[in-house]
Amino acid sequence: MTTVLIVDDQPMQRFGFRMLLESQDDMRVVGEAGNGSEAVRMTAELHPDVALMDIRMPGLDGIEATRRIVAAGDRTRVLILTTFDLDEYAYAGLRAGASGFLIKDALPEELLSGIRAVATGDAVVAPSLTRRLLDAYADHLPSHSGEHTDPYRDPRLASLTDREREILTVIGQGWTNAEIAGRLHLAESTVKTHVGRILAKTGARDRVQAVILAYDAKLVRPE
Repeated sequence: MTTVLIVDDQPMQRFGFRMLLESQDDMRVVGEAGNGSEAVRMTAELHPDVALMDIRMPGLDGIEATRRIVAAGDRTRVLILTTFDLDEYAYAGLRAGASGFLIKDALPEELLSGIRAVATGDAVVAPSLTRRLLDAYADHLPSHSGEHTDPYRDPRLASLTDREREILTVIGQGWTNAEIAGRLHLAESTVKTHVGRILAKTGARDRVQAVILAYDAKLVRPE
C-alpha cells in the first residue's frame, strides 16, 4: 500500500486527487495540506511514502517545503506538480530534492504511475528531460558546488571509481541504462549495479538527483 499526502492550496484540486487515488486498491491518502508549512508538519507526523506537492502556494511554497522535507531525512519522496513542462519552479524543485515532477494536466494513469514509480525509488522525469531543464535554467539558479569547479576535486565524487565517474557523466548527459550498456559495451545488469553504487556513494536519492549532481559538479556542461 502506497501512502500519499496531497499538498495543494486549491480544495477542489485536492478533492480530485483524493478521488482518483482512493479509487486504487494499492493507494491510500493519509492527509491533505493546503500550504507548505502544513506539508512539512504533516510529513513529519504521518511519514507518507509520497508527497504530491504543488509549487505555487501562499506562505511557504512547494519548493521550500520540499527542501525541508528532504533535509529532515524522512523516507517520504516528493513528486512535484507544475503547470509547465519546462518551468524554472520545476527545476528548483528538483534541486531541492524532489524525485521528479509531473504536469498538472497529466492523464490520470500518468499521475498514478508516477506516484508508484516515486514510491519505489525510481525517477519520474526522464533523464533527457531533466537535462533540458538544467540546460534551460542553469544560469538562473545558484550552484550548490560553489568553488568546486574542477570535478576531479569535488569531494562528492571522491569515492567514485573511474568507471563510475564515467557512467555518472553520461547519466548527466541523459543516457538511459540501455544506451550506456550499448555504447560502453557493458551488460545492462552491470550498468544497473554501477548506477546503484553511484547513488549510494554520492548520497543521490535517485537518478534525477544523479543527473543534477553530474551537472552541479561540472561533469556536464550546458549545451
